[in-house]
Amino acid sequence: MTHFHAKAASLPAAFRLRAALFCGLLALAPLAVPAAAHDYKAGDLEIAHPWTRATPAGAAVAGGFLVVKNHGSTPDRLVGGTAEFADKVEIHEMSTTDGVMKMRHLPDGLALPAGTETELKPGSFHIMFTGLRRGLARDEKVKGTLLFEKAGTVEVEWKVEAMGARAPAGATAGASGDAAPLDHSGHGDHSGHGDHSGHGAHTP
Repeated sequence: MTHFHAKAASLPAAFRLRAALFCGLLALAPLAVPAAAHDYKAGDLEIAHPWTRATPAGAAVAGGFLVVKNHGSTPDRLVGGTAEFADKVEIHEMSTTDGVMKMRHLPDGLALPAGTETELKPGSFHIMFTGLRRGLARDEKVKGTLLFEKAGTVEVEWKVEAMGARAPAGATAGASGDAAPLDHSGHGDHSGHGDHSGHGAHTP
């Protein structure tokens, strides 16, 4: 037995156990990879946590929600996308006037001003999936793309949350769907969003 092994054998059993566990953790450290955030990058745009909701049987539409941060010095625009589970992907806005809820398609898409964070969420700006090809089940992930005027096409996965969820699991629904400066000191505008035709009583 070497001098080192003799000293190790004389150490208390609890200490030797802790040392063995520590060495084991060091050996595994290179394999420990942080959980990947549900975020995507496209040039100066950062797309955070795209999510949708489980659908009831026979549903023909579903809503999609996310946050887009424009870290650049030039504006961009979210104009559409595709989804493996739906025929069409459109940008819509929902608003309430005099107690009447209205929804309109934004054929020109949604402006993403430079240096702002824009949230698409229930009851405000959102993605509309129409012509659903199948139902969506809670906790599954479904593939799609987002199309930006300048940043181009970005592949994403939509996390399916509970039916009727107002925010993704573990998050708190925000108070506004406006574009807010990334320093959160104010709000931008969303001008030029096409016609004001209503789209029924669907509540995304």
